Amino acid sequence: MTGIQSKDLRVILTGGARGIGAAAAQTLAKAGARVMITDILDEEGRALADELGANVLYRRLDVTNASEWQAAVDEAEKAFGQLNALFNNAGILSLGSVADCTPEGFRRVIDVNLTGIFLGMRAAVPALRRAGGGVIVNTSSTAGLQGYGGLAAYVASKWGVRGLTKAAALDLAPDAIRVISLHPGPIRTPMTEGMSDEVVASQPIPRFGEPEEVARMVVFLLTDASFSTGSEFVIDGGAVTGQVLPLEPKD
Repeated sequence: MTGIQSKDLRVILTGGARGIGAAAAQTLAKAGARVMITDILDEEGRALADELGANVLYRRLDVTNASEWQAAVDEAEKAFGQLNALFNNAGILSLGSVADCTPEGFRRVIDVNLTGIFLGMRAAVPALRRAGGGVIVNTSSTAGLQGYGGLAAYVASKWGVRGLTKAAALDLAPDAIRVISLHPGPIRTPMTEGMSDEVVASQPIPRFGEPEEVARMVVFLLTDASFSTGSEFVIDGGAVTGQVLPLEPKD
């Protein structure tokens, strides 16, 4: 498995209209990649693609729909000549404890956050094989490394992404396809709007991350991380490392 130069990347990117996905699309386009932005936020997605120029396309994609996934892969291959990278980034957040989350709500989060990633990999793998190999980056979360109260469905989905990534990395290694999970912590995106700065006050780096910081890691994983597969890459300000306690000095 060798690295792919950024200018040679041909990428499908989900959840690309806002937040981390939009920042990744911008960073990849600036690096010379050809990118298909997908989302269900059509107006924002098309506007971003138009802004980024001729090497960037927009396509509506419901990640829970297998036929829409296949159509997106077919279009990307036709437009770009090949597909050698996938950034599975789309996801939703739902509040609720194990006792409070409804079965319907739980299934919806799993369907988007986990099944959507499975469907994306399943649709993209034949194209990646035709390209001679490639790379898949799946967005998990620090919620795929530890538990959070009140986020039962979200935590379950993100641990699932972590496990699915490892299984896929083993399955696809003979095809020279790397598969990696990305674990952002608190990032300043529409998903975290309304969260207080107190959430990050006890982290080693006591601030929210910026989408552009995650985007730069995404480009690294798609290109230079050529000896990594099945691994977790964490970008969280040190949140899962532990808390910095405000200890008072003793006399």
